[in-house]
Amino acid sequence: MHRWGADSAKPLVLGGVVFHEEASLVGHSDADVVAHAVIDAILSSAALGDIGVMFADTDPQWKDADSINMLQRAANKVRDAGWEPINVDCTIITDVPRIAPQREAMESRLSDALGAPVTVKGKTTEGLASLSEGVQATAVALVRRS
Repeated sequence: MHRWGADSAKPLVLGGVVFHEEASLVGHSDADVVAHAVIDAILSSAALGDIGVMFADTDPQWKDADSINMLQRAANKVRDAGWEPINVDCTIITDVPRIAPQREAMESRLSDALGAPVTVKGKTTEGLASLSEGVQATAVALVRRS
């Protein structure tokens, strides 16, 4: 989960797609919460830690980093460890922006970076105030020994 930010110079990026009309999210990299969920899912499915281990927010090389590039690196690490990503399913929880109009573009960007299919779906907060302070994404990955 990443909270909404006030940096008007930083774009909102979800699943590798820029949403020009929305506020940005706060994060060390580009704050792409969707790509981050996919990274966490594939790393943990192969018992390789999580995004914070591989891309520490204390490391200046990841400041404003492109999360799609980070996903490619994580996918390579998974493959180097003897695992092959089969697919990832990701759920984005937010009221804005609407996910459906950009769903296919996000799936394409994420799938290309991972080298395996990634599905994306959007869900609203249904009025829960605690979820309206940012964007949440969860993902589940299936990998097999290569």
